[in-house]
Amino acid sequence: MRILFALLLSLLAATAWAQPGTGTLDAASVQHYLFDAARAGKTDLVADLLKAGAPVDAANGAGHTALILAVYNGRLDTADTLLKAGADPNLGDRRGNTALMGAIFKGEESLVQRLLADPRTRVDARNGAGQTAAMFAALFGKRSVIEQLAARGADFALADAAGQTAQKLALQQGNGELAAYLQQLSGKPRH
Repeated sequence: MRILFALLLSLLAATAWAQPGTGTLDAASVQHYLFDAARAGKTDLVADLLKAGAPVDAANGAGHTALILAVYNGRLDTADTLLKAGADPNLGDRRGNTALMGAIFKGEESLVQRLLADPRTRVDARNGAGQTAAMFAALFGKRSVIEQLAARGADFALADAAGQTAQKLALQQGNGELAAYLQQLSGKPRH
């Protein structure tokens, strides 16, 4: 399969990426192929495109990086390759939503674990509305994610721009058990 991807990469480089009359690669085309490969989980092609010089943290018009696209589409191996290549897990889309927030939103717990295993991932990063990963987890009733965030030292007392905390969001969703757990976590010293 890797040979097929290398052949495809060579073919694309010789045709679609070449700027007329220059023989050079069109960076926008390379980036477009990286986004498509990340979205589709074509891990070998992603690795080849990165080796060919595609910037790992470039974003599309919606502010999505290849990592965000891989995570949002449940592509664990591709996300792992991008992280190992230096992709910044803290970059957000146009609304400020990070890959971690996307993984929680999509219910991709294996990707949540992978992102939290990366020491660069800021667990209290905020999106444009001031929301954190803990707030996403509370909204969707993801206690296991809350536990993982707690292990990484997340601050559960933070409030978003509307004054909502993770605990308040859990209560609004009718999840009193999770809200009580978040109340306990809000009072604990963080590490």
